[in-house]
This record gives sequence, structure tokens and C-alpha cells, in this order.
Amino acid sequence: MLKSEKEAMVQELAEKFAKAKSVVVATFNKMDVATATQLRSKLREGGVEYKVIKNTLAKRAAQGTPVAVIADDFVGPTALAISYEDVVAPAKILMEFLKDREFLEVKSGVIEGQRILAAEVSALSKLPGLLELRASLLGLFMQPATQLVRTLAEPGSQLARVLAQRLEKES
Repeated sequence: MLKSEKEAMVQELAEKFAKAKSVVVATFNKMDVATATQLRSKLREGGVEYKVIKNTLAKRAAQGTPVAVIADDFVGPTALAISYEDVVAPAKILMEFLKDREFLEVKSGVIEGQRILAAEVSALSKLPGLLELRASLLGLFMQPATQLVRTLAEPGSQLARVLAQRLEKES
């Protein structure tokens, strides 16, 4: 690789690190192409970027960014799962993918500048994602309005039931 190409790659990676909300560092060993493609596909569906990187370039790119706190974990075959929106998504997708597979191991992560260990990444993966949280919050907001509509509609439906029973008795 030419020096200019390396510098461009470091610059691009530094920009990604700067705007990332969460990054999970994993190491892989003997992962076949089909499995790697499947992992990339799942991560892409979740809005997570997956990169296999050269450690020296990643360490240089991490300098001055929130990812600098995990730069020491860039050792051996290193893969990064980077999320720009949902903090939980990389951890959730990686941990779900790793259930039955032993060739990929989570080392650590960073969430908005805070370093988290592998056990904390696992705990983070059990939390609901951004979409699930939004849905439950929306449900909480809608609950009083739904109850109000039911309360307002109840007298009319009671009257309709009484009239229906009256018609049944007369028939």
C-alpha cells in the first residue's frame, strides 16, 4: 500500500471513529468466507458497519477520537463493529451471532467515549435496542389516550348492548 493510501485510510477511519456512538472490538480466528459474509449481512441489516482493519492504521486513526480508550485492544486479527445511531446494535448482533460459534471473540468496546469490557458488551447486548425502546415509550404515551377513548365510548356501547338485548327479548 502506498503511503498516501494509508494516510487516506487513516483519515477516513478517524472520521468514522469521531462520529461513532459505539464501537465493539472483536478478534476472529479461522472464520470462513461464508460465515464472514453472513455476519456482515446481519450487521448491515442492523445499521452497523463491520471492518477488518490493520492494527497500526487503526491505532493511528483512533488518536484524538473517543475510540482512543480501546486502542490497546487492537492486537492480532481485529474486527470492528461501528454504529452511528443505535448504541446497543453492535453488541446485540455480535453476541447473538456468537452463540454457537467460537471463532469470533469480543474483546471490548466503547460507548460515547467510555470503555467497556467484554462482559459489559455481553450485558449491553441484553438491553432493548433503540427501536424497541421507542416502541415501548410510544406505547406508554398512547396508553392514557386509549383509556380515555374507551371511557368515552363505553356509555354508547352499553346503550347498544341494552337495546340489542331488548330486541332479542321481543323477538
